[in-house]
Amino acid sequence: MTGAISWKSEFLSLSRRFARRVAVVDRDGSITYGDLFAHAAGIGAAVRASGAAAGEPVGTFLPNGRGAVAACLGVTLAGVADARLNVALSTGDLAHCMETAGVRTVVTNAELAPAVTRLGARVIEIEYVALADLARCDFPDVAGDSWACLIFTSGTTGRPKAIVHSQAGRWTANVLLRSALPHAPGAGDNLLLVTPFSHGAALMTHAYLDGGATLTLLPGVDAERVLELIERREVNQVFAPPTVLAKLLASVGDRHYPGLETIFTGTSPLSAELYRRAKRAFGPIIRVTYGKSEVWNPITVLAPAETDAWYGESGEPQSTCVGWPAAGVELAIVPVEAEQGAPEARGVGVVQIRAQHMAIGHVANGRFVADPPGAFHDTGDLGFIDDVGRLHLSGRLADVIKSGGYRLLPEEIEAPLREAIAPAEIAIISLPSNYWGEIVTAVVVGAEPLALADAISRLTSYKRPRLVVALEEIPRNSIGKVERRRARELVLARYALEDGPYPLLVPRS
Repeated sequence: MTGAISWKSEFLSLSRRFARRVAVVDRDGSITYGDLFAHAAGIGAAVRASGAAAGEPVGTFLPNGRGAVAACLGVTLAGVADARLNVALSTGDLAHCMETAGVRTVVTNAELAPAVTRLGARVIEIEYVALADLARCDFPDVAGDSWACLIFTSGTTGRPKAIVHSQAGRWTANVLLRSALPHAPGAGDNLLLVTPFSHGAALMTHAYLDGGATLTLLPGVDAERVLELIERREVNQVFAPPTVLAKLLASVGDRHYPGLETIFTGTSPLSAELYRRAKRAFGPIIRVTYGKSEVWNPITVLAPAETDAWYGESGEPQSTCVGWPAAGVELAIVPVEAEQGAPEARGVGVVQIRAQHMAIGHVANGRFVADPPGAFHDTGDLGFIDDVGRLHLSGRLADVIKSGGYRLLPEEIEAPLREAIAPAEIAIISLPSNYWGEIVTAVVVGAEPLALADAISRLTSYKRPRLVVALEEIPRNSIGKVERRRARELVLARYALEDGPYPLLVPRS
């Protein structure tokens, strides 16, 4: 799709068709489709009045709720690019993202406005935007190849960069996502979203609004509140990455909640132990996907029955199965040169993706770098495709540990140890060493280091963590991915490393 797109026409149809239905529920109540799109029209008019040019990055900086949805729809109507700024960003990272993307105007609320005005941005505060009649507003059609959305990477391996998606890619992604859902959203469906709207929550929102469903958006995980909504059957579907799922299950106890139809999960590996606990609480309803900032979800899909079959055996799988390619997606596994440090495992290589709905490039250091047309995207993820065509993820190339002449992935060590320490958490990191190159180190939360001793002894000798340390929490980013670099910094800030054949961690005074 390369021609013009009329977002006004699409949104006007939804606002009229579902005018009196509830579109969004948040902490402040609910809003109908009619009022939601009227607010979006007002925001879009305010963005155009600000002088923002077509395709110019305009920031949206709002917590989960109706305001975030209206702002996203409004900047889309205005024909500018939605630069989604996570409200969890530190001041430094917020400044970096705005400077990287060249954001001069930000749609936000009165509470958050000072954070961006201090950085020199013009602000449109949504509380002071009047509702507008979408039918009477003059919004332009947009070119399919113009900028539509900027998604900032999680920053787990460096400063965030802005991934640029086109208007045609965004439109196509919405259609493809709807085609891959377990069932078409409609009246009676209510999807709960607690992860930041600046990432996957936004795309799920569009897909459900297109069907006339309701979305409940909460700014963070309040486990008791979420379980109450599920128990009262006010929501019937939930997007819950493994970190969110673990928080919910910590409050479940022996209770069973039969009201959910689907739990959508992704962003990080789902352990067998966590899956089985979730199945006992909610049933075999978990759908796994694989997503990247550079390619709209879903890239691959493992439907609930397929997920249950994968985790049906006892023990911890040695890889993370994320399913079959979704519509419009091609996968390739590219062998890695030995000097790049990939473990020598049969069939494992770097996962590459080509899709109908992938990014057109990225912005770094204030400069747009276009992706070559028709090229595959190098994900940096290591994985393989099994005999029946499913993609399995093994880890990140950047996370490969080189220790004692061996190349190891954190995930291949975590998998057998995770079951032994469940429901406590574990992450494998490396510490720099002149003797070993890198020292394999286990970080545990919620258990004593000695609890791993027996499981470690059963590992192949060169895979065994030489150090085990307890922390209060494993650092993760806003979408739940382990920040191994940050975990390493925390360990070295707390302990001094005595290097050598038998390394030790000595508490700093």
